Amino acid sequence: MSAVPDTTRALVTAPLPQIIEKLGLAIAEGQFALDRNSVEIARIMGETEVDMGGGPRTLLSLGFTPSFYAFTEATVEAKLSFSMTESTETSVGGSVSVGGGVAGVFMAAATVSASYARKFSVSASGTSSIAARLVSLPPPDEFLAALRARRAEVEP
Repeated sequence: MSAVPDTTRALVTAPLPQIIEKLGLAIAEGQFALDRNSVEIARIMGETEVDMGGGPRTLLSLGFTPSFYAFTEATVEAKLSFSMTESTETSVGGSVSVGGGVAGVFMAAATVSASYARKFSVSASGTSSIAARLVSLPPPDEFLAALRARRAEVEP
């Protein structure tokens, strides 16, 4: 019967500020990794040349841009469910036997049986989940402006 109190205690004493802090830090680290990846792809696009007839040009000069992503929301959810049942069973039974004998002897016998059962059942479960939403964003305006300026310098 200790499953319910243990599960309830774990959820009630959960360090919510620490959970929120760790979620925030995880999102910040994830965002940093996404940004670093987009910058690395931009660098590769700036070094990758394609000859389209008229001289080699980089993917960036042809208008390709890396994808940028951002987390728009995050959710922490914790749920607790438990159920407890109790049942009681009682039964009583009996039998009587009567017999007569010789010489006026009378015999009687009775048996009685009784039973009592009380049953308890407890189940508990706890779940938690963390969800984050990630969306694609257009490249930053400053990045696009720098690309346009670079293209204007390179192309006549």
